[in-house]
Amino acid sequence: MTSTSVNKPAWAGDDWLARLVNQLIATPLLYRLMKQQARRVLIKTAEKNGVRWRDRVAELDSEELRASLASITNPNLTYPDYYQVPFHAYDAGNLCWLAALEAEPATQSMALRVWKDEALSPDIAQQRLRHSFFEAIAPHLPQTIENALDVGCSIGISSEFLHRYLQNRQSQPLRTVGLDLSPHMLAVAQRRDQSQQIHQWVHGNAEATDFRDHSFDVITLQFVLHELPRHATTAIFREMRRILRPGGLLAIVDNNPKSAVIQNLPPALFVLMKSTEPWSDDYYTFDVEETLNQVGLNHIETIPTDPRHRTIIARQVD
Repeated sequence: MTSTSVNKPAWAGDDWLARLVNQLIATPLLYRLMKQQARRVLIKTAEKNGVRWRDRVAELDSEELRASLASITNPNLTYPDYYQVPFHAYDAGNLCWLAALEAEPATQSMALRVWKDEALSPDIAQQRLRHSFFEAIAPHLPQTIENALDVGCSIGISSEFLHRYLQNRQSQPLRTVGLDLSPHMLAVAQRRDQSQQIHQWVHGNAEATDFRDHSFDVITLQFVLHELPRHATTAIFREMRRILRPGGLLAIVDNNPKSAVIQNLPPALFVLMKSTEPWSDDYYTFDVEETLNQVGLNHIETIPTDPRHRTIIARQVD
């Protein structure tokens, strides 16, 4: 299932440019160089714009943090093959401490890139990024929300923003759960959540969770889909349909293939990006909305919510 060439960047899919980029990435020496360069550029750009990258990594790391890994790890979980490949310039992907410790400054840097021509602080850029998502989903939210799930929660930044936003809309207590495949990410999430505002951090696979049928009123996937092959995304959508309550909302925010920013990325940037995100071609040629409908969810709306991202909203109608 693919989108038309008008809807995807020329560097994704099966166009000649995409094939050329993929051949470069498949060359081991060039791949290592691109991966190293991507990492250097990310850290340098972040620190130049006020993100305390190295300092924050040092603050988060501790023997206590590393010791918490065993208690949060689900020993019965089998990692899917797609999750065990190099990713974001980490040889072990998200299954390592360095990826988890650097996720917070990397997330701050991501928000700054959205409005790179504006003099924003990392905190303001992050708030604007999250608010644009919540503003899009607000008209479609259930009136009362008892349980919310943040899928692919990473170190919990998205979960915390989600919980605060939804809780501020109502007087009834809200239970928010963060779910992720990486126990390293979840250990950092737990460490960051000093006030324990998140009800539970769950180490699990979103394709097949242990949650009961119709467990959640709202489920979000925030900046997750571009990290997945399409077969995993489809399986996750099926599982979300199972665990959403009738009338419940699935809200997705991710890169917008149709945005001018994504369409016109300079060659150096899209080559570096594809070298660290192995499922880019799958994501940028994938019809998310049609797949939501095919698995039995009702796609409601897709909204460009900032210069780089789109919000996709679907409802459980059973």
